[in-house]
Amino acid sequence: MIRTVDIQDLITNNRKWAEERESALPGYFHILSEVQSPKFLWIGCSDSRVPANEIVGMQPGELFVHRNIANVVPHADANCHAVLEYAIDVLKVEHIMVVGHYGCGGVRAALNRLAMGPIDNWLSHIKDIARIFAAELEDLPDEESRVDRLCELNAMAQVMNVARTSMVQAAWRRGQPLAIHAWCYGLKTGLVNDLGRTLTRIADLPEPYRLIFPDQV
Repeated sequence: MIRTVDIQDLITNNRKWAEERESALPGYFHILSEVQSPKFLWIGCSDSRVPANEIVGMQPGELFVHRNIANVVPHADANCHAVLEYAIDVLKVEHIMVVGHYGCGGVRAALNRLAMGPIDNWLSHIKDIARIFAAELEDLPDEESRVDRLCELNAMAQVMNVARTSMVQAAWRRGQPLAIHAWCYGLKTGLVNDLGRTLTRIADLPEPYRLIFPDQV
């Protein structure tokens, strides 16, 4: 059951949480404030039912997180690309997980093609994926299975979009360990499903997506 809370409850909860953390490990926040060295970047959906750190049992400071509607990595999204650049070049993360979740409302809206306003432009990225895999989706027995499959296809497509970026390919060229994974989280089970798409090198990309750097010309 969803609790009824107001804004002051959030402040009260914060005070309690901070006290409990500091009591369990004196100096916890001082230590945390000194350094950030996560080895993982989570690119996920903004859905409030998908708490990234909790799902994978990570503490603050152990997981770098970027979230948006339906975990999309558009080619021209400066916000997402800034996160990628900082995660790769500064934090030196070793794994990037693009994490969709079954029953995603954004994916459902894209599949149903209902006009919803400005968000329709954002969801066009997912509609493109639905168009490419239209035959596969139409063969599925009902809307729920089509939505869940499109959630998986979207996560796998966004892994490719991450790998196509210049910052990822530059990291691979200089030999920096970096793996990009496609996952999908089950709201009804609490379990992460590894979709079996992991990219670890430029050779994993189709040739048209492989960038030619100045020293290769």
